[in-house]
Amino acid sequence: MAVRLTILGSGSSGNCAYVETEDARILVDAGFSARQIRQRLATIGRTPENLTGILITHEHADHICGLLALAQKLKLPVYCNRATQEATLWTFKTKWSNNKNPSLDGLDGSDVKGRLDWRLFQTGDSFELNDVVVETFSIPHDAQDPVGFLLRANGTKIGFATDLGHVTKLVIDRIRTANALVLEANHDVKMLQECTRRPWSLKQRILGRHGHLSNEAAADAVEEIMSADLRSLYLGHLSRECNKPELAHRVVNERLQKIGATHVALALTSQDVPSPTLSL
Repeated sequence: MAVRLTILGSGSSGNCAYVETEDARILVDAGFSARQIRQRLATIGRTPENLTGILITHEHADHICGLLALAQKLKLPVYCNRATQEATLWTFKTKWSNNKNPSLDGLDGSDVKGRLDWRLFQTGDSFELNDVVVETFSIPHDAQDPVGFLLRANGTKIGFATDLGHVTKLVIDRIRTANALVLEANHDVKMLQECTRRPWSLKQRILGRHGHLSNEAAADAVEEIMSADLRSLYLGHLSRECNKPELAHRVVNERLQKIGATHVALALTSQDVPSPTLSL
């Protein structure tokens, strides 16, 4: 059976991807409300009830917004490291307590540690999730212990590397063998610098070494990791205010052409609608 990848949505306001193999149905992050995730899965004929588990990269709201409601109601195992678990619990108990966040769908957010089926790993570990081998690796971002993933199944490899301020040698090493890769192209540096809606402190955070990748930084990373194995490249986590899809696509596509990587299919992800399903 082919391995299938669907980016249900990716951007500064929500991130969630779906990976399906013969024996596993996995979400990578749950950054939309449970209702939104259900609706987006329905567009590809899938339901949350059949999910095998949820992988969490880090605790920021655009990656865990629907986690509590989804995982508790359906008793889904949640895979993350301990620091991410603790930061997620703190977020639920403080920011989203007393049902102040509508994405919790009626849950009060208190005492959530015992409500979920946590499956903790140490960053750098690999583990099996049915017929999928999940490799984890550290990424530089302003979260407690953020990770990227490389999922291996049926002879294929899918990499996830978003929310990182710069691309380390470790990240390059881990994603170089991917056949499909979701890579951050968050902002255009000039647009970010000229944005009047963002304070300078936020701009510094985004531009910092634990912030987010620019289009040019993404293109640099692509050049470093390029191999004959990479066939599909998704640009993810695009900023609505400080980037344009056509600009991100042009910058990275020009680099692909420059290095002769004509074998790579380049695609943009969207915050609003799922990307077409990729079969590997």
